[in-house]
Amino acid sequence: MTKTVKKTIWIMLISEFLICLGMSLIFPVMPFIKTEYHFSAFDMGLMSALFALVQFLASPVVGRISDKIGRKPLLVWGLVAFAGGEFLFALANHLWAFNVSRMIDGLSAAMYVPTSMALAADITTPRQRAKVIGWLSAAFSGGLILGPGLGGILANFGYKVPFWVAGVLGVISTLVTIIGLPKDEPQAQPTESEQPRGWGKYRHLLTGKLVSLFAMILVAAFGLAGFESIYSLYVNEVHHFDLNSIATVLTLNGIISLILQVFFFEKMVVWIGELKLVRYSYLLGALGTLVVIYDHSHWQIIVATLVVFEAFDLLRPAITTLLTKTSDRDQGLLNGVNMSLTSIGNIIGPLISGATLDMSNQLPYLIVTGFLFAAFAITFGVRVGSGRTSARN
Repeated sequence: MTKTVKKTIWIMLISEFLICLGMSLIFPVMPFIKTEYHFSAFDMGLMSALFALVQFLASPVVGRISDKIGRKPLLVWGLVAFAGGEFLFALANHLWAFNVSRMIDGLSAAMYVPTSMALAADITTPRQRAKVIGWLSAAFSGGLILGPGLGGILANFGYKVPFWVAGVLGVISTLVTIIGLPKDEPQAQPTESEQPRGWGKYRHLLTGKLVSLFAMILVAAFGLAGFESIYSLYVNEVHHFDLNSIATVLTLNGIISLILQVFFFEKMVVWIGELKLVRYSYLLGALGTLVVIYDHSHWQIIVATLVVFEAFDLLRPAITTLLTKTSDRDQGLLNGVNMSLTSIGNIIGPLISGATLDMSNQLPYLIVTGFLFAAFAITFGVRVGSGRTSARN
């Protein structure tokens, strides 16, 4: 890698870590916001839904824009939006203001995350890409892991202090990106007469290879959100885990996830390739979920849980790496669709798991297991050739 490429990667890693740290600072204080302003559980759920909805709607559009005007402007404005959203949340005293803040944060996530992945694909070779995407995933995970603990400490000084700190981190990230990130060139675009109109501009996304990858992205997001959203409730009610046991599992998951993504993800890709890594991750995730359902030994359930979580933590960067190798163009659009499908899974997964948990303790995880086995089967319809991913038609 050249010095410019290394500098660009480091700036994206720092900014992604800071923005994810800022996003997760707020998690411990949300119950206090609910109590202070007498919000209902539905009001709090709506805030989260608005974040995911805006992220879902904006990601493909923003990705297309970044292909046309370059990655740096979208990264900068995404960080500006994040800082503004956090400051608005800190100042808000009415439900509408809190909702607007979460919508702005959803837009910032749509602007920053897929654009950073697209820029990583632009400036790396296919061989380097797995390492860089693994690093970005680790920065993303690291910020989310460390944020809640830091947010809890800051909340001792006032329940809105974490939002002010998150806004300041957004400003710092913005300045680092403006000053340090080299200007990139927009992607080559067809002439106006050559550009398809309406849905035609997205028709090239409906090839067999891309549809297969998009299906795998959706299942990975659905599976993780569906598994994780009810995990604490499930193991507490069914397997009688106490809070210390649950906290231990989640902490171990964070540590192991960082180690895997930083030090071993690239080695696994070189060893068995992205496709086999995706295939085995789906299989291990499904088998681990079955153990969580039917086993009753605490330590075996803990091990199975960690297997499931690490399988999901490997799935996303592996599928993203495969996706970036399907085309030398439209990386912004591809990663935007990637983020939108992830948002859909993040919305549907908890809804289905929460609804079915009321019917049966085992049903939510049986549904997750079924989807994971289906995705495992889909991987056998995908092949890798000539440095690109393709699908059998």
